[in-house]
Amino acid sequence: MTHRADTGRDLGARRGGVPEATVGRLPLYHRVLVDLAEAGVATVSSDALATTAGVSPAKLRKDLSFLGSYGTRGVGYEVSVLIDQIGAELGISSEWPVVIVGVGHLGHALANYGGFASRGFRLVALFDDDDALVGTEVAGLVVRPFADLPVVARAEGVLIGVVATPGSAAQQVADALVEAGVNSILNFAPVVLAVPSPVDVRRVDLASELQILAFHQQRRTDELQRVAP
Repeated sequence: MTHRADTGRDLGARRGGVPEATVGRLPLYHRVLVDLAEAGVATVSSDALATTAGVSPAKLRKDLSFLGSYGTRGVGYEVSVLIDQIGAELGISSEWPVVIVGVGHLGHALANYGGFASRGFRLVALFDDDDALVGTEVAGLVVRPFADLPVVARAEGVLIGVVATPGSAAQQVADALVEAGVNSILNFAPVVLAVPSPVDVRRVDLASELQILAFHQQRRTDELQRVAP
């Protein structure tokens, strides 16, 4: 079986004909549209939707064109229709069972996140190898021993797993998830995981994201200094 190291954004250039960069923006569009629907907005122009989402109108129209949605000239997009189209593309019209491995501070916070159900995910189990945590209740679920992962994952049909462990344990957890049939992993550990080639990994590196923000902030600071009298 071929293995590869995840890069955090290595799920392929296109998925189902939709560019990966577009896939990355679809959850944002969906969230904005749901907010509009809850506010009673029935239609929205591409300019207004793009402004709220923080992208250019041209980029938004191109992204939505991959879904076969072009809007109506002078009217815009029907909010409810677009929610359904994006939801179907993201797979949130189904309910995906999810497990979290690692119930420290980060895992605890993730387990208590209230947005799982509204976005098509059902948290079915929590795992840890710390005896002090096993048996405790978090977010309405009893923390199970890590050794139970294979049985529970197969019984629940879990295809998505979240790694919220320290880096030293992350590879072992990823191996166990893959062995249990999980083929999509969200990795919060500060390490690169080696996984079989069919497995998708998204790596959330908070330190790297902060460094990217610092880079752009430094660029703005330098520019202000150059133009300052």
